[in-house]
Amino acid sequence: MKRILIVDDDMHIRELLRFYLQRDGYQTVEAADGREALAVLEQQDVHLAIVDIMMPHVDGYELCKEIRELHDLPVLMLTAKGELADKEKAFIAGTDDYLVKPFEPKEVLFRVRALLRRYQMAFEDKIRVGNVTINRKSYQIETDSSTFEMPLKEFELLAQLAEFPNRIFTREQLIDLVWGSQFEGNDRTVDVHIKRLRERFPAESSGFSIETVRGMGYKLVV
Repeated sequence: MKRILIVDDDMHIRELLRFYLQRDGYQTVEAADGREALAVLEQQDVHLAIVDIMMPHVDGYELCKEIRELHDLPVLMLTAKGELADKEKAFIAGTDDYLVKPFEPKEVLFRVRALLRRYQMAFEDKIRVGNVTINRKSYQIETDSSTFEMPLKEFELLAQLAEFPNRIFTREQLIDLVWGSQFEGNDRTVDVHIKRLRERFPAESSGFSIETVRGMGYKLVV
């Protein structure tokens, strides 16, 4: 289970994030400032940090720099500072993503999943589902009889679903995870790509199927 570190001097923000993250299946640990966060990171394995900027003792910028020097995990900054210069400073400090308060908890979850997926891709080059191996290093599909390439978004969509078998993803979640939050199309795009994947990977030969969950979205079943 992935462990998320929540760093914010506002206990209400920590409580809100704890509730939604734990409900989504994550473990959480907390710190009220950067100094406490560094102590937590020394004692526990953490897979991602959500960091406020304006904190006593060690602020979010400094904490992010320390994390980059000492640890290998993604950082999502949450802050009330939304000016371009503030964002630039945050990315220079080493953050992977940036979200301005007030925020929607669901958007935090989408971004957390996306960041974890990107980092996990660096360590897990291959996903095996049914009779198919998804090679994320070469962007190729391997079967018992052949190796081939496919359009990038189809590949990324298949990899996203295959990484979490039996987990339901809404169309909105898949748009955010595969196409990105800046995508200007609509969720019909997901339906079209799912149809192509089903045609490309028949269940009887691939050993898996992509099922529609009515009113919710899609899941991959082995």
